[in-house]
Amino acid sequence: MTDNKLYQDAVELLKKLIATPSFSKEEGKTAGIIEQFFSDRNIPSNRLLNNVWCLNKYFDPARPTILLNSHHDTVKPNAGYTKDPFAAIIEDEKLYGLGSNDAGGCLVSLITAFCHFYEKKNLKFNIVIAATAEEEISGSNGVEKLLASTEFSSPILSEVEGRALGGVIVGEPTLTNLAIAEKGLLVLDCISTGKAGHAAREEGDNAIYKAMQDIEWFKTYRFPKVSETLGPVKMSVTSINTENKAHNVVPATCSFVVDIRVTDEYTHEEILEIVKQNVQSEINPRSMRLRSSKIEKGHPLVQAGLNLGKQMYGSPTTSDAALIPAPVLKCGPGDSARSHTADEFIYLKEIEEGINTYIKILEQVV
Repeated sequence: MTDNKLYQDAVELLKKLIATPSFSKEEGKTAGIIEQFFSDRNIPSNRLLNNVWCLNKYFDPARPTILLNSHHDTVKPNAGYTKDPFAAIIEDEKLYGLGSNDAGGCLVSLITAFCHFYEKKNLKFNIVIAATAEEEISGSNGVEKLLASTEFSSPILSEVEGRALGGVIVGEPTLTNLAIAEKGLLVLDCISTGKAGHAAREEGDNAIYKAMQDIEWFKTYRFPKVSETLGPVKMSVTSINTENKAHNVVPATCSFVVDIRVTDEYTHEEILEIVKQNVQSEINPRSMRLRSSKIEKGHPLVQAGLNLGKQMYGSPTTSDAALIPAPVLKCGPGDSARSHTADEFIYLKEIEEGINTYIKILEQVV
């Protein structure tokens, strides 16, 4: 069982985080709360923008490192809330509030696990905790900025043998099961081009009709390679628009957006090439950053979780795992189905389970 003081500290920290708005790009105050939490425990912390990280007390640059990472930014509350999203209300053994489930419960559980190991000597791996920003918008000033910074990378990510990341636990709500892979995201802005004309006469080349042919391809095409853990690549046309506002003008252009969830069987470049070979519209990818991620079943972090009776699966959702160039296990308390919902909550017992799970996984590895 979790040390009661550690558990109570985790709950109190989560309540403070919930009570402090921390929308993406506006996480300064929660970063300060996290810094103060470590300071109160005489644990030195570092900060880059709104990213806060700490090294274990006996950090040894000759050893590989396990990174514990989760985010402290949130989406904005939706209109369906019946409770104050910032009140941090406890009712029926649930802690309600914006970010409680995604991913506050994971973050405070990881912080607690880090504190548990902070003063331990002779570890086989260093343990580093990073509470990062902008995850909800896949922003460039979150974990990606941290990993690229000299302050962080010099002691941790050096290319010298034995000093690389040995593994990463990204805290996201998985019911503490083991997401060993997750789909990447590729968003395409597509433009179909025709020729304007009067709708009453046989004039023009209707860009909507041309777009419809491509949209039908996106709807029906099946990529031949299917991932063992993530299943097939999924493509969805999610919006369509023309600039034409007149009912009697054949539109010259039609734009539409395609959301593609990419598996570990394909790179973004391969997906893009297949699309361009099969559609006539102009294709413009918004970003190539959010790659699919995968950790091998035999990795010590995965095996440690399996030893606890946890289940493996492939996650359809994207997280900061997409931006971390290392083996990533996505695991944490809470339920992904509750994320971004009205009256978001996490069970108190889930926080305790999260702390226990992280500690027991790490005890087998470090």
